Amino acid sequence: MSSTVKQSIESNIEKIDKELRDISLKIHENPELGDQEFHACQILSDYMEKKGFQVTREVAGLKTSFLAIFSNSESGKRVGFASEYDALPGIGHACGHNLIAIQGVACAVSVKALMDSNLVQGTVVLFGTPAEESSSGKINFVKEGLIKDNVDVALMLHPMAQDVLYGRLLAMDNIEIEYFGKPAHASMAPWEGVNALDAMVQAITSLGLMRQQILPTDRVHGIITNGGEAPNVIPSYVSASYRARSLTKNQLKALKTRVEQCFKGAAYASGCEVKVKWREMGSIDDVFMNDAMTAKFKSYMEKEGVTYKDRTEEEQLIVASTDFGNVSYTVPSIHPMYAIHTDAGNHTKEFTDASKTEAAHKDTLRASKCLAMTAADILMNDTLYKQVVADFEKGKPQ
Repeated sequence: MSSTVKQSIESNIEKIDKELRDISLKIHENPELGDQEFHACQILSDYMEKKGFQVTREVAGLKTSFLAIFSNSESGKRVGFASEYDALPGIGHACGHNLIAIQGVACAVSVKALMDSNLVQGTVVLFGTPAEESSSGKINFVKEGLIKDNVDVALMLHPMAQDVLYGRLLAMDNIEIEYFGKPAHASMAPWEGVNALDAMVQAITSLGLMRQQILPTDRVHGIITNGGEAPNVIPSYVSASYRARSLTKNQLKALKTRVEQCFKGAAYASGCEVKVKWREMGSIDDVFMNDAMTAKFKSYMEKEGVTYKDRTEEEQLIVASTDFGNVSYTVPSIHPMYAIHTDAGNHTKEFTDASKTEAAHKDTLRASKCLAMTAADILMNDTLYKQVVADFEKGKPQ
């Protein structure tokens, strides 16, 4: 990369430092749950419009989504960034989505500046993607063709307590379970009842026994959402919500079959009726990190003084799941994670506090510069892009 391009990216992100900080704090101070991020969506989409992007709101059937596009060449390559901005119930931005919101903006605006100066040719896109924590808005973007039709590669960052490239982001699906029994007085005539809670207890026991024979990287966890109405009434209705996760989307299919059998088998054993329902929008895929893009990003972060563990060691880290996984199987993608000066884990109050600090903001801008440089390399370097495509077409071992 030429020094001119590098300096342009750095200076253009630094120029909007205060504006990005203001956006981040406004989103952090006004946490909104998935599909309700009207304030955050308005701030971000208005800002992108002000910066000269063509903005379309309410895309992919999502009221709090947007698509921001700028192009100076129809024949050039197309790079896309993603912003998230939904919060968590009770603890606000405990996953740092206020920072994820501005990393996408910083990258897109700085790459557009390169295009404005004719330093690169192509198209830059920012996807405003709601509800990552709940209904997985990016799946809608994928299904509607908004990813494949608009970009050749996709990039985004995620804050956490350490710098990680190849931490495992798992495939995941959610199952809702309902058991239907028959009520009866629990003391006077319990034999007249059919206990829906017994069915749930049997299912949970079966899941526990199943864990002995599943892969150590598989995860099954959940909660009982309705356990009955009164202790002296045989529960006639009980419900639960569970999640199944695996290293790959193919492994998840096998795990889902076994999980469902546990719930259905418990219904048979207890004499209850059962309804099971997996997510209507479909499973979240694991993240398929593109090696060529990852290596380029890593080289820029290392120049900033960041150090990484060996890939083999990183891959022992089970992180979580993200709907960006579905994007990563649609176009070549990277989803590196960067440290924000905290020891706290994501989805904790301590991480909520950390995500609004000045240190976290600076960490985000540093990583954003490196991500924007990676995107610029793809726009300028045909050899690199061919390797990116080759890595993608080779596929991920399942």
